[in-house]
Amino acid sequence: MLTIKDYCLAESIQQAYELNRKKQNKILGGGIWLKCCHFPIQTAIDLSGLGLEGITETEEGFEIGAMTSLRQLETHEGLNACTCGAVKEALRHIVGTQFRNCATVGGSLFGRFGFSDVLTLFLGLEAFVELYPTGIIPIGEFAKMQPDDSILTKIFVKKDQGKTAYLSARNTSTDFPLAACCVSWKEGTLTASMGARPAKAAAFSRENVCLEDLEKEEFLEEFARDAAASVNFGSNRRASAEYRNYVTKVLIKRCLGSIKEGDR
Repeated sequence: MLTIKDYCLAESIQQAYELNRKKQNKILGGGIWLKCCHFPIQTAIDLSGLGLEGITETEEGFEIGAMTSLRQLETHEGLNACTCGAVKEALRHIVGTQFRNCATVGGSLFGRFGFSDVLTLFLGLEAFVELYPTGIIPIGEFAKMQPDDSILTKIFVKKDQGKTAYLSARNTSTDFPLAACCVSWKEGTLTASMGARPAKAAAFSRENVCLEDLEKEEFLEEFARDAAASVNFGSNRRASAEYRNYVTKVLIKRCLGSIKEGDR
C-alpha cells in the first residue's frame, strides 16, 4: 500500500532537487511505479508544473520532457518515422493504453528497471538524458549509474537514426518482457540493446558493418551470438537464463532481418 504524508507541487527544479535530497521524499512522476513501493513517503514531489511535458522537434532531433506520457511517445508520428516504427513497437505492449496515458518517460527511465522496454529502446537509439544538476550525458553512461538525488528532466533523440528495429518476447501480450531487443544500424555501426535479462538493458556494438553484410546468414548468426555472449542472463519466474539467451539471439536476428527488408 502506498502511503504519502505530504504533497508538494514544485515551483522550480531547484526546489524539487532540494526536497528530493531527503531520503524519505520521492519524485511523483506519473505515480505508477511508486504504487509498487512498500515504504512510506514523507513528501511526494510533483514536477507537473515545471513545463517538462511534451515532445519538441528540432532540426537535429527530438527533445522529450520527462513528464511526457508513454502514450504521447508511442503515438508521435515524427519519432516513429525517424525510428522506423521502433518507438511504437517498444511501447504498445506495456500493460494497456490507460496505463501508458499515466506512466511518464522520466519515471520509466530513472528507475533503470530490468524489465524496462523504455530503457532498452533509448539505449538502442543512443539517446542522451539531461539530469539536474549534472547536465546532459549519454544514456549508456546513465544506465550504468545508480539512482541518486539528481532529477531527470529531458531525453534527446537525434534524427540520424539510420535503420532501427525493436522486438520483444512476452508470456502474455501485456506482461513484462522476458527478452527485449533494439537493433540499429547507423553510419556503419550496428548496435544491439538487450533488455529484460532480467537485469537492466546493456548494448553491444560492431563497427564497419555495411548493409550487404545483413544479406549473409553467417553474419547474422555471428552477430547475434556475439551480442548475446556479451551480457549475462539470469533466471526468474518468467524465464530461465538459457531460454533468455536463446530468445534474445532469435530477436536480434529478426531485427536484423527487418532492417534488411526495410532497405529494399
